[in-house]
Amino acid sequence: MVCLLTISSINASAQFGRPRTPGDTLTPVRILENGDAVFSIYAPKARKVSLTGDIMPWGTQIKSFEKDGVWSFIVPKPEPGVYRYSYVVDGVKVIDPRSSLSLETTSIATIAPKGDEFFAKKNVPHGSVAQRFYYSSKFNTTRRMHIWTPAGYEKGKMKLPVLYLIHGGGDNDMSWSTAGAAGDILDNLMAEGKMKPCIVVMPNGSVPTMDFVDDLVDCIIPYIEDNYNVKTGSANRALAGLSMGGLETMETMLLHYDKFSYFWVMSAGWFENDPKTMEVKAARLKEIAADFNKKVKLCVFSQGGKSDIAYYNCLYTLKEGFDANGVKYEKYLNLEGDFGHSWTTWRRDLNALMPRLF
Repeated sequence: MVCLLTISSINASAQFGRPRTPGDTLTPVRILENGDAVFSIYAPKARKVSLTGDIMPWGTQIKSFEKDGVWSFIVPKPEPGVYRYSYVVDGVKVIDPRSSLSLETTSIATIAPKGDEFFAKKNVPHGSVAQRFYYSSKFNTTRRMHIWTPAGYEKGKMKLPVLYLIHGGGDNDMSWSTAGAAGDILDNLMAEGKMKPCIVVMPNGSVPTMDFVDDLVDCIIPYIEDNYNVKTGSANRALAGLSMGGLETMETMLLHYDKFSYFWVMSAGWFENDPKTMEVKAARLKEIAADFNKKVKLCVFSQGGKSDIAYYNCLYTLKEGFDANGVKYEKYLNLEGDFGHSWTTWRRDLNALMPRLF
């Protein structure tokens, strides 16, 4: 489904050097000044593409054209509303891969043969994963996030600390609770007494990095502290993210380290082929090092082994940035195997992170 009034989709999947294509910057739905809606899909090898669904007007021909592998369809002045749509590409019905909701139509299969895996859905008290909408003054629009609260939170009166947990590029705020199995991991840790009660906020990081940092600090955190029974202050806040979300965690760390006491960067690092950026980051680390070491209780960098595409960038970041400027951190390596840049790695990271917070 797509709301024609509030459409946004930003791709961050090309962050590790994959050749860029017109599909990387494609806006899937645009509203023209004359009120027409343009639907576009990147399908460079397709012979025939058509648009279908509720958005298609009855008895009206629509214009279509193809350029550089981008197929576009002009729907004349649709009424404001929410519409279902899909494409037919060479006879096969497909969802729009650039839609902000496309990931949520992906099937999820949990393979837990023993039933006692740390991410399995066990017979334990289960918390709640809710989607919440908030107004972002940074983006001048309403945005979404997912929030996990532990079993019994609704009737409880205790104020809890908060972990802000960010997904990676190409994913969205729903990904940690689906592919990441965050809800089950957290439920199991709580039931086993291995983590302290907290709430986990999973925001949508699929926006430019520095804009996300502003949105997190100026909009998301205030929203949570105004609407949830939570503790405030840096001692009661943690921030973690994977891949793209790890970069967002690092940038937040540089600018707002005093607002959090815990940081965990998963499979991320500044780029080894960009020494100018590292020079700027290193200068900032040198500036904050003493105060950072005094105020931050835990700063961890984790990787998925040498097959992790962020492995060498992370080593470069730690050596040239953190080590060179005396900023304290821990390096965590999963000892169960080399799982690379994958959810298998990040689920294990979350399981290792939670017992160390608060």
